[in-house]
Amino acid sequence: MLSRVADSLYWMSRYLERAEHTARLIAVGLNMMLDQAPHTTSLRWERLLASLRAYPPPSGSGDAYAIASMLTFDTSNEGSIFFCIAAARENARQVREQISSEMWEQVNRLYLNMRRSSIDAIWQGEPLEFYHDVKQGVHLFQGITDATMTHGEGWQFIQVGRYLERASLTAALIDQHFRPYLEAPIDAPLALDYIDWVGLLKCCTAFEAYCKVYTADVQPESVAEFLLLNAEGPRSVRFAADRIQRSMQAIAQATGTRSAGRAERLAGRLRAAMDYGQVDEIIAESMHSYLDGIQRQCGAIHGAIYQAYISYPVDTALTS
Repeated sequence: MLSRVADSLYWMSRYLERAEHTARLIAVGLNMMLDQAPHTTSLRWERLLASLRAYPPPSGSGDAYAIASMLTFDTSNEGSIFFCIAAARENARQVREQISSEMWEQVNRLYLNMRRSSIDAIWQGEPLEFYHDVKQGVHLFQGITDATMTHGEGWQFIQVGRYLERASLTAALIDQHFRPYLEAPIDAPLALDYIDWVGLLKCCTAFEAYCKVYTADVQPESVAEFLLLNAEGPRSVRFAADRIQRSMQAIAQATGTRSAGRAERLAGRLRAAMDYGQVDEIIAESMHSYLDGIQRQCGAIHGAIYQAYISYPVDTALTS
């Protein structure tokens, strides 16, 4: 497979995963505002922005309208939903011969729906319905991809992009919730309450799945264990690490690339760390460092993928 094709498929998938994640967080944030005091609302929006590495808009970090506008339609913000869907569509356009017509139609439909929308229009109508449609649209694209594209090398690059993005974003989200909880003095008032932990689970579409494992007793340590280490939860970091390793192994086998060993080893190392992790040890030793380490490992895997499959090697004879 040409490196440019692998690159486009990989980033198409990453951008769509990022768009879906952002839409989900905004929807949960808007829904939680119904049961929040103003000062609590501001803190929760600040956590959301921090997890997305987004700066608060000029009008203030507690302004839901300004935050939604920045994270949805601001084309100068590379994490906005519109930017991500437009970038995913452009990557898909460059490899139309490699993807199914149904995949192209769906990503194009997502893009056109964004073009026809505006923050004022959705704010005056049903904002939650708009973000629900974005999430459903990305889910539909992922389902169409699995159902219509051969599960060969290109499909594996799509899987790697999706799950690398998911692992990194989920780790950042968990970190922003647990830092105030774990860093607060013992005698201080609770930094987060029951609604915050339910909100974190809902941000990962994991509340109902969590309740089936732990019942409705929502405890921070159990939430961390479920979102980090559960092998069956599709939004857990462990689940994502497993999919990353599987796809890296499949790509290495399909290509026979000698330089692919580092990417495969890094993916295996992340998977092993998740397989043998214990939540009490993670919390005791520094959960922030652990979660930061996951994000750095995802970055290292990304770099190794580029080195092995995408970046052209420099011919020193031509540059000397």
